Amino acid sequence: MTNTFVATFAVQDPATLEVLDQVRDHDVSGARAAVDAAAAAFRAWAATSPRDRSDVLRRAYELMLRDREQLAALITAENGKSLVDAAGEVTYAAEFFRWFSEEAVRPGGEYGESPAGGTRTLVRHVPVGVAALVTPWNFPAAMATRKIGPALAAGCTVVLKPAAETPLTALAVARLLAEAGVPDGVVNVVPTTDAAGVVGAWLADERVRKVSFTGSTGVGRMLLHQAADRVLNSSMELGGNAPFIVTEDADLDAAVTGAMIAKFRNGGQACTAANRFYVHRDVAFDFTARLVAEVEKLTVGPAADGCAIGPLISAASVQRVTAAVDHAVQEGARIAGRAVLPNAAGHFVAPTVLAEVPADAAILREEIFGPVLPVVAWTDEDDLLRHVNDTEYGLAAYVYAGELGRAVRLAEKVEAGMVGINRGLVSDPSAPFGGVKQSGIGREGARDGLREYQETQYLSVDWPA
Repeated sequence: MTNTFVATFAVQDPATLEVLDQVRDHDVSGARAAVDAAAAAFRAWAATSPRDRSDVLRRAYELMLRDREQLAALITAENGKSLVDAAGEVTYAAEFFRWFSEEAVRPGGEYGESPAGGTRTLVRHVPVGVAALVTPWNFPAAMATRKIGPALAAGCTVVLKPAAETPLTALAVARLLAEAGVPDGVVNVVPTTDAAGVVGAWLADERVRKVSFTGSTGVGRMLLHQAADRVLNSSMELGGNAPFIVTEDADLDAAVTGAMIAKFRNGGQACTAANRFYVHRDVAFDFTARLVAEVEKLTVGPAADGCAIGPLISAASVQRVTAAVDHAVQEGARIAGRAVLPNAAGHFVAPTVLAEVPADAAILREEIFGPVLPVVAWTDEDDLLRHVNDTEYGLAAYVYAGELGRAVRLAEKVEAGMVGINRGLVSDPSAPFGGVKQSGIGREGARDGLREYQETQYLSVDWPA
């Protein structure tokens, strides 16, 4: 009798460093097998009526809400975020299934007479084909459903590579989709520690017609290079460096509340997280003092203890964020306040407010991806906008101003795909999520999200007079 060895890798709780589970570690052959399954299932799934696809996605939405507590606990265990954040993510993730269940039955199309006469033009939208999806660890449920939802609604089949840090949530979502009625082969989850090998195999496979990636700008650039060889339909949701602007007439209580939301979702480990706080000099001291008071109230530790701020995802992240703070202090910033660290084994960093940060400090040019708030005082609006837009990133931004017209005018001058005006959240399944410059290509959510998984075909029909 021959024993077949199946490679696995460990999934660790970043709050306790305990091993949660062992997951199959797929190699390139596993990646190809997933495409085999997706390609075999594509024609039948694409031929399924929009109403049937809609019904399946609606059931998936209902099943996610049914299992909200279990899914939130799973996210917390492998990602480390607080239970409140995890429960919010499950609700947000489920909404993509509900939204795209509704979009599935509105595929759109056009009919018209050509200007010269003699023909009629029919325009239809068809599924692009097998879609390769690559998702990060920071929102393991929402980043998966934000891609799977529109892909299935359009009639595509998918192969999904979740982050090696958080594969358990993706596998759980796949099980719910199967329970909702998704046929075998339509959704294929491929956990792996060989991300380059698996994704590279997909990008080289002629049967894969679409790649959608969420992650760092550096990795996105490399994937685009690979995709260019096949002129592969590509969507990229990449890094961010979101400014948070506060004017002298802003409601400071509202601005502080918004700052806490924009910064501390998932402990600052979000591409939309506020990264640079530009506060008018007339209110900078007051704003910083109020912010420090709120930050010092934050409880840091394992979610199981009811803490508001969990760990970072890895020891390397702790070292990187700590080094960024130390460097900012060397450049002249002052630690205005910070929360208390727990006596725990996990990857924890104290939420920290930095005041008097020089406008050219290195920390303002980096995506911090951690619970650090650097505050810069400004006086001249033109100078402010020059600093705000002096970055390769352009994903999200936030503007707080007392006069709405001024807030909108400022927002329109910010080079970002999304701007929160007097609110600390920008994400919504019904809105087009995405950035400009090197923060990405394409949009997720809204009608735009469905179009990312469709090709446009036009039929020119002879129409004699």
